[in-house]
Amino acid sequence: MKTVLLGVTGSIASYKAADLASKLTQKDCKVYTVLTENAKKFITPLTFKALTGQDVFDDMFRERQTHISLAKEADLILVAPASACFISKLAAGIVSELLQLTIISSLAPVLICPAMNEQMYRNAIVKENIVKLKKHGYHFLGPEKGWLSCGHSGEGRLSDIEDIVKKSLEFLK
Repeated sequence: MKTVLLGVTGSIASYKAADLASKLTQKDCKVYTVLTENAKKFITPLTFKALTGQDVFDDMFRERQTHISLAKEADLILVAPASACFISKLAAGIVSELLQLTIISSLAPVLICPAMNEQMYRNAIVKENIVKLKKHGYHFLGPEKGWLSCGHSGEGRLSDIEDIVKKSLEFLK
C-alpha cells in the first residue's frame, strides 16, 4: 500500500480535497492529511479522518518530530488545493507550518495543484514562484480554466479530481 500525504491549503477549493482523499483511499492508498491553519477555515480535520480512516495533522508542535515521520512514510506529497500563499511561502523557504516543514524534510515527489483567483494566478510573483519550484524539482498540475468562486470564468480553477488522482497514481507506480 502506497502512502499519500495530502496537503490542503486555504482555498475555497479545499472542499474538493475531501473527494480527492476519498478517491485515493478507494484506490488502496493510505492517505494522511495535513491541513494548514487557513485550510481549517474552510474544512475540518474530522472530514478527512472520516473519509480516510487515518489521522489528520495540523500542528507541528503537537507531537515530537511529526514532520520527520510523515516525510519518511510518504511515497507522494500531493498539495491540492495549493493557494498563492502556500506556493509563495514554499518558494521562499518559509516553513512556518507543518505542511511546508514536512515537504522540505521529505525525499518523496511533490505534486502541487494550484487553485486561486485568476488575477492571483497571473500575478508575476506567483508565476515566478511556480517557475522557481519547478526548477527545484516540484511538479505542477493545473490550474484549469473554468468557473471560479469569485463569480466569473478564468484560469485558476483546481484541476479535475479524476485528473489529480490519475497523475498521483502515475507517481506511485
